[in-house]
Amino acid sequence: MRALDRIDRQILDILQKEGRIAISELASRVNLSTTPCSERVKRLERDGIITGYHARLNPIYVDRNLLVFLEIKLSAKSGDVFDQVARDLVEIPEVLECHLISGEFDYLVKARLKEMSAYRRLLGDLLKKLPSSASSHSYIVMEEIKETLFLDVIKS
Repeated sequence: MRALDRIDRQILDILQKEGRIAISELASRVNLSTTPCSERVKRLERDGIITGYHARLNPIYVDRNLLVFLEIKLSAKSGDVFDQVARDLVEIPEVLECHLISGEFDYLVKARLKEMSAYRRLLGDLLKKLPSSASSHSYIVMEEIKETLFLDVIKS
């Protein structure tokens, strides 16, 4: 894979903000003709730099008002245990993000749910699946200040 040049970075910056932009408009904004611009986008996709396009939803309108962060600490730790926990967490649709972390806890999980009772069910089901004596610590978000998927590729 070759290094990203200035034009690649401009394309990535625009596509992160405007994923539905027409290729002709994108080409115009990065000072390329349509064909070379289209070829660059296809290369960025093929190389795995662009991993997809999606609609960003307002959670309020789809009944997912409750945002929760959950720290999970396992009592048993081995490659097999980590693999099993990862498989279990990936299958839970309410889990938006899951990270194996260093520090006092082993996992940091971000979940969106309809209400507190749904979180209580999720937590109970999750702790039943995990190795015995797993512990958790929850953080309920009262107000979202900033949430973005945007990566600043211009200043890099």
